[in-house]
Amino acid sequence: MYTPNDKDQIILSEMVQLVVESEEYQKLTETDKIRAIATGVDRNKGGGYPYFYGVSVRTDKQTYLFSCQDKTCSKMGIGGWTYSRYSENEPELPLKE
Repeated sequence: MYTPNDKDQIILSEMVQLVVESEEYQKLTETDKIRAIATGVDRNKGGGYPYFYGVSVRTDKQTYLFSCQDKTCSKMGIGGWTYSRYSENEPELPLKE
């Protein structure tokens, strides 16, 4: 339910590109420091395909949850936000032992 298969991985990687090209993402880069972008699948989430896919943009302030704006997923937009670990913790890179 939460593990992306091969087709999911392709869809999610294309969604990341749509997020980076979106106006909302561009505005975020002006006010927040982007720390990470992660993808996810939640087939238990209401709405069904393609709405169970998501892209999280993690900044130094909060995490913005991008999702498809229509059934064709031709546009991504911010659907919500949540806590970002980077508001209290440093990035893991560069790796330290």
